[in-house]
Amino acid sequence: MNTLVYKTLVVTLTVLGSGLMPAAIAQTVDSPITDRPTASPANSEETEPQINVQAVQAEALPESVVSAENVGDNSLNGVLLPTTTNQEIPTQKAEDFNQDLSPNQDTGAELAQENSLVSNPSPENTLTEQVIPISGQTAELPQQDTSVFDHILPARGNTVNPLLDKKTSEDNTSIDQVTSVSQLSDVKPTDWAFQALQSLVERYGCIAGYPDGTFRGNRAMTRYEFAAGLNACLDKVRELITAGTTNLITKEDLGIVQRLQEEFAAELATLRGRVDTLEARSAELEANQFSTTTKLSGQVLTYLGDAFGKNASEANNTAFGYRVRLKLNTSFTGKDNLLVGLQATNLRRLDAATEFPQSRLRGATDETLFSATSTSGDGSLKLNALQYSFPVGDKLLVSLNAFSSDRLLSAPLSPFSGPTTGAISYFGSLNPILYPTGQQTGIGVQWKATPWLNVDFSAGSESRTNDPTLGLFSGGYSGSVRTVFTFGALNLALNYIHFYSPQFGADTASGSNAAKILGAGPVVGNAYLPGISYRVSPTLGLSGSVGLINARALGNGTKGDANVLDYRFSMAFYDIGKKGNLAGIVFGVQPRLTNTSNGAIAQAIGLPAGQRRDRDTGFHIEAFYTHLLTDNITITPGIIWLTAPNHDVRNPDVVVGVVRTTFSF
Repeated sequence: MNTLVYKTLVVTLTVLGSGLMPAAIAQTVDSPITDRPTASPANSEETEPQINVQAVQAEALPESVVSAENVGDNSLNGVLLPTTTNQEIPTQKAEDFNQDLSPNQDTGAELAQENSLVSNPSPENTLTEQVIPISGQTAELPQQDTSVFDHILPARGNTVNPLLDKKTSEDNTSIDQVTSVSQLSDVKPTDWAFQALQSLVERYGCIAGYPDGTFRGNRAMTRYEFAAGLNACLDKVRELITAGTTNLITKEDLGIVQRLQEEFAAELATLRGRVDTLEARSAELEANQFSTTTKLSGQVLTYLGDAFGKNASEANNTAFGYRVRLKLNTSFTGKDNLLVGLQATNLRRLDAATEFPQSRLRGATDETLFSATSTSGDGSLKLNALQYSFPVGDKLLVSLNAFSSDRLLSAPLSPFSGPTTGAISYFGSLNPILYPTGQQTGIGVQWKATPWLNVDFSAGSESRTNDPTLGLFSGGYSGSVRTVFTFGALNLALNYIHFYSPQFGADTASGSNAAKILGAGPVVGNAYLPGISYRVSPTLGLSGSVGLINARALGNGTKGDANVLDYRFSMAFYDIGKKGNLAGIVFGVQPRLTNTSNGAIAQAIGLPAGQRRDRDTGFHIEAFYTHLLTDNITITPGIIWLTAPNHDVRNPDVVVGVVRTTFSF
């Protein structure tokens, strides 16, 4: 046995000195090869020739060195060992071995088992044959333990052949840089798995890429991202096979796919598990398309204001008031909406201190009403909105309202109708003739007939509908039709309202006292309100409207006709100083009694004897600027100038200054 070891040592050193022993043999230990390198995807259609180490070595050695009896126990993994060490062995290059190639890749492992050093090989002393590709490609070889050669190769350099030592060092460095893809936390464009998948993508189009039409194949990705792309390729291959186009898929590509599946089995399983979970959740959402959801929103307004004028300064002091609203919007189907509103306010109108000629007393009119003023000004929390809206088909929206008919119609053309960012006065926010009977319980239908035509219908009851003695149909009522034509930046609207009020007259909530036609008994009438708005530019908008009421008093001894007229013109300046800001100017005439048919009705509604209409014409001039401090806080300073309050020039002008602050959440 000692003789065998000695001969093995001497022969090995001789072979190393001659340069015949390939550097790759130093890497073939421990066990037979189970994972041979796979050709790169670019050359997958050609089978690379493999070297049979046993046949090459047998041909390379001179006849004087090789003899038949030397084969067997003295063979080293198929490399025939010489019996004589004194004869010089000529050095041959690797390309000289190309003359004898073995196409059978399995013979090396079989010969390695037959020609082992001992009859019962163990992992420590068994050497196996390495099948080495000879093409220009660099094969990815698993790193092996070469400690078995430590007693043969010097630890510090190869004194027999320094060039061999340099070659071995370079090979080991290259092998250290090759890591199995399954061990990587990320897959990079330089990895084999990435290049293999990219080859499949380019040939079979199994990944569409990013929305901009790029695949971005040079970008590193996580293993789960890579698994998602691989899963798409697997699905594409299955589709091709199912469609009977298997001839388009090469055997080499199927091998690549199989290897990718094995190396990314864990990620694919996780990915498919996540997809299954998402599909289950999607199915649940489809079965229950919408869950009942309630959204709470709130708004706090504060007004700091005062009125100035010869009479108004005596009647008013600087006042501070608030209004708080909470809204609960609930949807049961995803398309409907239930609105429940709560309100608490202590706002009150400022007193214009107008003089009534018939009594020589000063009193307040509604000309100074703020846009957020409410008749409930004691600060208590009350229900102020209750409405349910739902669609009927694609073009109809039906609304049921328990409080205010203004919510039954689509938004007016005025750009200042919002009480938070719009005008500071009620008249400045919208034309008051649009709602001649105040708050009502009713039903509304909004019909989007065409992209340029909207038609609204509403009907409401003015009476206390919870009172059994009155009910829905025994008190006041109103019905309206509103048509809006839209032509790009131009909007045209025409409103018609028919109303009946047994005790509130034409309750326009602004204008002179006589314009309300109160005190003449039940009143029935028709109101007409044409309007226009035009967006001149992104920062400038114009709007205007004219309101006309033809009313008839039905009281005993006060029957007669009365006409009320108002008009307003406004300019809106958008995004002044900051996006979202709004500045506005309003000029107009608040509702004014223009004519009565007889003296009885004129005296009944408060005009002095011999006077059939409001004495003069007063103007409403308003300017404001809404500035967004944040997305939730706005501050609006504004000023209102009323000439001839109560449409009587004998009343001194009134100037109202206001600072409104809005908190929205």
